[in-house]
Parts: sequence; structure tokens; C-alpha cells
Amino acid sequence: MKKYIFLSFLLLIGIHFSCSKAELDRINTDPSKSTEENFDPNYLLSNSQLRFANKGYYQLLYPSTMVQLLASTYYYYNNGDKYINVANFTDYQGRIFDEGYAEASGIREMQRIAKEKDPKANINLLAIGDMMFVLILQRITDMYGDCPYHEAGQGRLGIKYPVYDIQEDIYDSMLNDLEQAIKQLNPDLPKPTADLFYKGDLTKWRKFGYSLMLRLAMRLTKVDPLKARLWAEKAAAGGTFIDISDNAFITMDASNYNSQNGISLALRTLSDYREVRWSKTLIDQLKKTNDPRLAAIAEVPAAGFANNNNQNLAGNTNPELQQGLPNGYDLSGGKTDIHLAPDYPGGTGNDNDFAALGKYSRPRTSVYLKLGGPIFIMTCAETEFLLAEAALRGWAVNGTAAAHYHKGLRTALQASGQMDPQANIPDVAIETFISTQQLDESTKEKALETINTQYWISTGTMFNFIEAWLNWKRSGYPLLQPINYPGNVTNGTIPRRMIYLSTEVLNNPEHYKAAVARLAGGDALTSRVWWDK
Repeated sequence: MKKYIFLSFLLLIGIHFSCSKAELDRINTDPSKSTEENFDPNYLLSNSQLRFANKGYYQLLYPSTMVQLLASTYYYYNNGDKYINVANFTDYQGRIFDEGYAEASGIREMQRIAKEKDPKANINLLAIGDMMFVLILQRITDMYGDCPYHEAGQGRLGIKYPVYDIQEDIYDSMLNDLEQAIKQLNPDLPKPTADLFYKGDLTKWRKFGYSLMLRLAMRLTKVDPLKARLWAEKAAAGGTFIDISDNAFITMDASNYNSQNGISLALRTLSDYREVRWSKTLIDQLKKTNDPRLAAIAEVPAAGFANNNNQNLAGNTNPELQQGLPNGYDLSGGKTDIHLAPDYPGGTGNDNDFAALGKYSRPRTSVYLKLGGPIFIMTCAETEFLLAEAALRGWAVNGTAAAHYHKGLRTALQASGQMDPQANIPDVAIETFISTQQLDESTKEKALETINTQYWISTGTMFNFIEAWLNWKRSGYPLLQPINYPGNVTNGTIPRRMIYLSTEVLNNPEHYKAAVARLAGGDALTSRVWWDK
């Protein structure tokens, strides 16, 4: 791995760490005049939080379409939609690895400065730093497999070539580190002052820690169910998210390019706006259950090519009109052209104003394409669905599987309003929907499918595509039909991991090669990480 060192915090303070205008206004120190004595390590926390959350194309080009939440006919989306390696966009497979270690290094630098300044006064900042480190490394290891953990972010100590830890050992360390960090939170000591998740609210951070612990525990359900149970029960006893006020998200700042919502910015690119749609898999699922989220999240563009491109023109949100774009098609005019797809509805407009995808549903512009819109990290709905699964397995997590499942549904629908008031779903509609969605526990597999399909819907409609893909890998649900597009590089199977950062073979060859040797199938999209059985 390249040497992930912040050359100095003087450089980092020049980065816009915050996603709110108020927070940005606080950062008014001339970076050329900053010194270690007057630099506030809190700003390195917000910087890492912002960079972790704001992934833009790194979520869109692969996870969003691989797991069939979005679909696209545009060529660089072929990477995830059709498992095709297109031009230099394959480099995006390693970007979470690259950026993740920059974020982790920022956390370790923050902790170094905080300890040097006042280790006791900064206890809470240090503990939250450990939680953030686990959050960052969890995403990296779940996407790639074995990776540096114990030697990550230690460039200042002279560690140029960090060892790739075995994922099983990484999970043991993450769970233990997380538990210790939660225990260190102390309401009698100063709170973080530049925290973008919870504004220093330690009660919410405690619930966040236990909710993250639950996520980690449930990753182990197939590879180590005894350990999964131990940690899931510990998380439930500690206290996970209670309602949507606990949801972890960052509200971005539309007025500053560095703090704009990266996914919204990407989807405003003309080609993306015209050719990225909700998938047929998702829309069909929502329509099958009369899910009230459908009208909140989807719209059919006004007729014609020009209107399809007009980002100021709202579409039609009538649920009956919504239709998802099937994955695996293009606009090339050949055998895989969308006009040959089963049930192709035809386009809209005519002649030079023809929109081939004009009748397919896109993410609702006013809800999802706000440059100042929120980015969700983890929600109460996710936690409740995981608790529902844990209860279904007979684990002691306080409550029945059905009760947790229904609370997951309720909080998932309530969270739509956190994206934008226009997406708010009335309480009456929520309760009516929940009353029709009974958890079928006649077989364990039926219940698991129902729970994890809702997890997929919840994370997908909140644009948390990476987590949707990771939980799909773990659970196997929903049951997705892979795409076998000509020239695909996975033999027609949905990718199970991302490929390591390309420069690792040059910068850290010994440890990289050792990690690849432990992967059945090598450094490939079809190889599986340790817990993915």
C-alpha cells in the first residue's frame, strides 16, 4: 500500500471538511498560519466523516446496478450493470480501498494530535475516532477481503508496507475495538465540536456503536454463527437505534462544490440523468406490495427527449405509471438494445425529440438530485431488520422477529421524509401498509427472504448502495437474476467483491500477493471474502 500519511495537517485544514454552511463558516483560520499548537483535531474528524460518506460514482458505477437497484443503458454503467470492464472506469473498483485508507489515516492523525494536546479532555473524540476507524475498515474489508488493519494509518511510525491482516482477525479486532470505544464514552468530559453525524451527542454515538456492532455480528451468520450470536446479543443488550432520530446521515452543502452530494452531482450529468433509471427488479417489488414509497421515490419523465433532459421539469409520480428499467440492456441498436426487451413500453416523443427510455421510472429529481441533500450512513430500519433476523434465529435480542420486522418497515418509510419533505409518507399510509405485510415464519427461509428483501429496499431507496450489496452478499436476498451480457468478465455472475487498488502490486507487492494467494480465485470480481459463504 502506498504510504498513507498526511504530509501535514496544514494541508488538510485547507480541505472543506464540513457539509453545512454554519460549520464551514467556523473554519476561518488561514491554513498557511496554522500550527500544531493552534490546530483543532476535531476538524480532522469531520473531514474523514465527509469523505467516507460522499462517494458519488464509487457507489453508482458498481454497487447500485450490480445489486439491481438502479439500471442504465449508458456505457460506463456497463461495469456494474453488465459486469463489463469499460475503459479506465475499472479503476473505480479500487477507489474505496484508496480513499478508505486516506480517511483512516485522517482518523489516526486526529487521534495523535488529540492525545498530544490533552488525552483526558479528548477521551470522547478519541473514542469516536475508534468507531469511525472501524466503520471505515468494515467497508474496506467487506468489499475486498484481507487488508491492512493493525498497521493501517501508521505511516508516521515508518510502516511503509503494512501487512494485510486476515479478515477473520480483522473482524475480531473490529468488534473488540468497537466495544472498548463505546465503554470509553464519558458524558462528563468535553464532546466533539465538529461532528457531522450527531453534533457531539454521545447518547446517539453509543447507539451508533452498538448498531454498528450488530451489523458486524450479522456479517458472520454463515461463517461463524456462534460468534455472530454472541456479539448480536451484546449489541442488542447495549442499546441500538430506537427511531429515525438516531439515523446517521450528513446533510450536504449545495453552495460549496467540495461539500455537495456526490451522487446527486453525478446523476445531474446529462448522460446519467437521461439513462439511469430505477431497476425493474425494484419497481416490480414495490408495486407487488403496493408500497407507498413508490410515489415518494419515483417519477416518469415528461414526454420527449428535451423534456427527459430538463432537470427543472418534474415527472409524474403516479404509482400506476411507474415502470423499472431491466438491467442488461443498452441503446446500441443490436441484440441487447432496450427496444428488444420483454415488455418494452416504447419511448416518448417522436422524430428528433424521441426518448427511448421515456416511460421508465427515474429517481425523483426533487428528492434525490439536491446538491445539498442528505447522505445516509446507517439507519434504524437497517438495525431493526437485522434484529428481526437475529430473533428469527432464536437469539436473545428483546422482541420477536415480527415485531422488529414491522418496526423496520415503519422506520424505513418514515425515513423517506428525512430525504426531503416531498417524500414524506403519511402515518396512516404507513400503518395501512404495515398491516398488510405480515412476516411469514412458516419456514425460516421465507422469513429470511422477506426481511432481507426489505433491507435491500431500505438501503437502496436511501441511496446506500454499498451496504445494500454487502448485505445481499451475506444473505442471498433478494433472489436476483444475473445478467449474461456479451463480453462480461464474470461468466454471467454478479460480482462478489471489488478488485484491490491497482497500484498495490507495485507499492506493497509482498503483502498484496500474500493476500491474493488466500483468495480462492485470486484478485477477481467473482472471488469471495471470508464471510461470504
